[in-house]
Amino acid sequence: MRVFGIDPGSVRTGYGCIETDGRRHSLVACGAIVPESGAALGDRLGDIHARLGALIARHRPDCVAIENLFHAKNVKSALVLGHARGVAVLAAVQAGLPIVEYTPAAVKASVVGHGRAEKHQIQQMVKLLLGLAEVPTPHDAADALAIAICHVHSAGTSVTAATTRVPRHMKSWRHVKLDAIGRRQIS
Repeated sequence: MRVFGIDPGSVRTGYGCIETDGRRHSLVACGAIVPESGAALGDRLGDIHARLGALIARHRPDCVAIENLFHAKNVKSALVLGHARGVAVLAAVQAGLPIVEYTPAAVKASVVGHGRAEKHQIQQMVKLLLGLAEVPTPHDAADALAIAICHVHSAGTSVTAATTRVPRHMKSWRHVKLDAIGRRQIS
């Protein structure tokens, strides 16, 4: 199964595509679409739509997982973010793909183990779950990969127990500390 995750934004839209057999996940592609700064909103949205459409066509996912809009700093930010999310959804619809939506808290809970995880925790868990040598950057790409991983976990296609089960003496992944090279150290 191939899942394409999108973290929408008008300044930077993260994307990440993963391949999974239900037990192991692997990275197909990730990055961020950064429209020209200073461009009009319509031009930025057109750029995001065109580039997402091309990426979806290139990687041929089975579905698209996207972050659901849940709040913004102000009304104007929410409207602009809604527009960016809309063109991302449109790109998936035009490709004929099913779309699933997840709140940021659901993504964090699925990938890290609690819904208030910080950016660096998400990046580290994405790195571990995908077996990457380095943390995915920018953080928008890591967020998009986390959204794709969340869908795999939520769709009933779980990864192996060794990668997702929290040891019995721990209540969540908050207790996991990583050393300098990303290996798990239990506190």
